[in-house]
Amino acid sequence: MKRPAVFLDRDGTIVDDAGYASRFDQMAIFPQSFEAVRRLNEAGLTVVVVTNQSGIGRGYLTEDELADIHSRLAGAFAAAGARLDAFYSCPHFAASRDPRYGRDCRCRKPLPGLGLQAAADLSLDLARSYMVGDKADDIRFARAIGATPVLVLTGYGRGARDLLEKGTDPLPAVAADILEAAGWILTREKSVRK
Repeated sequence: MKRPAVFLDRDGTIVDDAGYASRFDQMAIFPQSFEAVRRLNEAGLTVVVVTNQSGIGRGYLTEDELADIHSRLAGAFAAAGARLDAFYSCPHFAASRDPRYGRDCRCRKPLPGLGLQAAADLSLDLARSYMVGDKADDIRFARAIGATPVLVLTGYGRGARDLLEKGTDPLPAVAADILEAAGWILTREKSVRK
């Protein structure tokens, strides 16, 4: 049976957006991220990080360095009693000189590739899933995969809200941060399950 998930953007949503971090110690996890993920775990929701990491294609970090960052990030959450179930990232940058990364792809948000791959790998029901992020592309990604979007005002969230308000699409749910977003999701899940 397929299950719902909560997709989380990484930079600006669960950690401070520090640019192209190539080491875990260059990142600062938002303190409320631990409780937010723990509450989502307790509700039985799969938590998946989806992140554009063009720094790989730009030559700022390697895939191995990204894997180490994500392993340490998962470890930090585990130490706080929270679980990040999976990480999916797009390393591409169209202008990269490295032919492995210098191409247009289907995995760079807002395109649906990361979500579709996660759904196939983890047996996820995208229509019952959520996407939490701080950028307009996160909201567009949610819509591309058929998930419910939630914009957080951390990171680039305030600017994204202003941009989205000027558009023609309906505004997503808006939360101050990931913890408030998790609360909104859990309240909505309770009402849907009744």
